Amino acid sequence: MALVEIIRCAATSEATLAAGFDLARRLGKTPVAVRGGRGFFTTRVVVGYMLEGMALLAEGVAPALIENAGRRAGMPMGPLRPTDMVAVDLIERIEAQTEADHGPAHVANPGRPAGQALLARGRAGVKAGAGFYDCGREGAVLWPGLGELFPPAPVQPAIAAVAERLMFRQAAETLRCFDDGVLAAAADADVGSVLGWGFAPHTGGVASSIDEIGAARLLAWFKAAAATLGPRFAPARTLVDLAARGARLGG
Repeated sequence: MALVEIIRCAATSEATLAAGFDLARRLGKTPVAVRGGRGFFTTRVVVGYMLEGMALLAEGVAPALIENAGRRAGMPMGPLRPTDMVAVDLIERIEAQTEADHGPAHVANPGRPAGQALLARGRAGVKAGAGFYDCGREGAVLWPGLGELFPPAPVQPAIAAVAERLMFRQAAETLRCFDDGVLAAAADADVGSVLGWGFAPHTGGVASSIDEIGAARLLAWFKAAAATLGPRFAPARTLVDLAARGARLGG
């Protein structure tokens, strides 16, 4: 991985931060600095991408459509494949711990039961040789049993709509990182997203993508999505402010 995410806390001195940047560059890596917080930046957003793929699956969207939509949007992989690579049980443990820590304030993700259903069948991902994909000599192929476990809806959404939802879910979590003070600069979001998890490089990064789409359009989309898909799409304060001022994350 080309990226090193350096976590800066309240007691981190400028000298310590500079030493961390220097070490990262000596190792041939590109550093970005973010503030402390659950999942920091890259993990927090990419887990949201994975869970959104699982939510789509649970809604009856065909798995191949989900994966192809992610790639069409410019992601290196659809959301189900990296979930297998990271490990389905790890994502479940992350979500379980988040729920325990947040208590009543926790916003449940509808994709989580899909991962739990796979785990109940011993399909924990690449490390188990079976997850959303079957991993064999011929490479990784989508598990045929997904169609029985998550029956596809009779009418499937357009691939463009699925791609948009997957990308906007990442934008939503990035904007909340600005709300929470984890991110302070659009450049860090761009570099971190492209080098950290391969966010659609042609966009310039997640912050540049947000600016290209426009705060007003995103705000309208998130309001509608929050009403139909749930509070994980509720507009971040940062986005509301940008739309009110007609401003951009990148200035």
